[in-house]
Amino acid sequence: MSVLPVAVIGAGPQGLAAGAHLLERGLEPLVFEAGDGPGAAVAAWGHVRLFSAWPELVDPAAVRLLAPTGWIAPAGGYPTGAEWVSSYLVPLAGTLGARVRYGTRVVGVSRQGLDRLVSAGRDEAPFVVHAVGRDGVETRHTVRAVIDASGTWWQPNPAGADGLPALGERSAADAGVLSYLPPTPGQTADLAGRHVVVVGSGHSAMTAIIDLAEVAREVPGTRIGWVLRRGTVGDAFGGGAADDLPARGALGIRSREAVEEGLVDLVTEFRVERVDLRAGQVVLVAQDGRTLPPADHVVTATGFRPDLSFLSEMRLDLDPILQAPVRLAGEIDPNVHSCGTVMPHGARELAHPETGLYLVGMKSYGRAPTFLAMTGYEQVRSVVAALAGDHEAAARVELTLPNTGVCSGAGLADETAEAAGGGGCCAPPVEVLSIGRAPASA
Repeated sequence: MSVLPVAVIGAGPQGLAAGAHLLERGLEPLVFEAGDGPGAAVAAWGHVRLFSAWPELVDPAAVRLLAPTGWIAPAGGYPTGAEWVSSYLVPLAGTLGARVRYGTRVVGVSRQGLDRLVSAGRDEAPFVVHAVGRDGVETRHTVRAVIDASGTWWQPNPAGADGLPALGERSAADAGVLSYLPPTPGQTADLAGRHVVVVGSGHSAMTAIIDLAEVAREVPGTRIGWVLRRGTVGDAFGGGAADDLPARGALGIRSREAVEEGLVDLVTEFRVERVDLRAGQVVLVAQDGRTLPPADHVVTATGFRPDLSFLSEMRLDLDPILQAPVRLAGEIDPNVHSCGTVMPHGARELAHPETGLYLVGMKSYGRAPTFLAMTGYEQVRSVVAALAGDHEAAARVELTLPNTGVCSGAGLADETAEAAGGGGCCAPPVEVLSIGRAPASA
């Protein structure tokens, strides 16, 4: 076992940080990335400016690994996703070299020669990672431990109100008239002059609403519908100017303005049961029988969930509601906590009955949306220390979250963020998107 590598699933910020910590501890990482390059999920929203400043977006072990290459950490400012990838993740992945396997999707994790039911000798058996490459050929890799940092970005929640796709939803998605990720600037421009419906009440939905409202101001005839499952508007717009996190509050202010200007038709207590295709358009039907006018496109922004399918042979201890490690779930319940109130945690809270397997990063939060990059870096530091046998370091807390500015980002253009007074936004860079359009200087 000691000569085997440690598998890391995902070459995003936490996965690459795990690779850096493993090398620093004298352990060999083997990183599997389904995308064609580092930070593939981040690249998918590369036009968006993060809420976190540069100092909160780099991992200490990664900085130490990069130092001999002459790399210098950006001193400040709020990068776009594309800048985070090009200025940090790409150089970091370069230091790992061939240890990162791109275009390689993990389809299963098992114990060598043992299925889920076998207990005898389980902890002593190595793991086997089943992966499929771009050519469709499946390979198997024997490893001593597994760190799953695959995130949740490619697992969006459906429009269906019961957590499953509504009747006809898959057909609408296949037809290209229903999508699950916030539209890029190019996609938003293509919707000019058309009728678009956004489903969802979180920050990703606000991002889409604000971007589409800008198009509506410029192109007459652009219609926008905003569908909320909740019965009243309530706190859908957040705290606005009273929000302790100004960048987050700015999203609420801008989306409320769009509604008050009459650019957006807000529909409440609409729980989607059916999605009908009619003459190339899509009609949403609620559980109570109400229907919306035919739309040219539906943007479903209802959050994300972890992909647990390839861990079916693993013994996981997950909270039945959040699908997060059970020891962590109480600390990250979005009904109680934001990222600023979640205590730093590590190997102990992330452990499962399957010894040597850890879920880290956004995936460790299950369906909870309030993940912070700095917290993820502390997770992988502790997990790697535990795998190296340094249980004292694994139990030690090496992260102090500032009271403000932890994930304070621009979310808006820089000058707007400065006017908002800085502050922080305790939402994840992936989940809580900004205006959806980077400033021209980005």
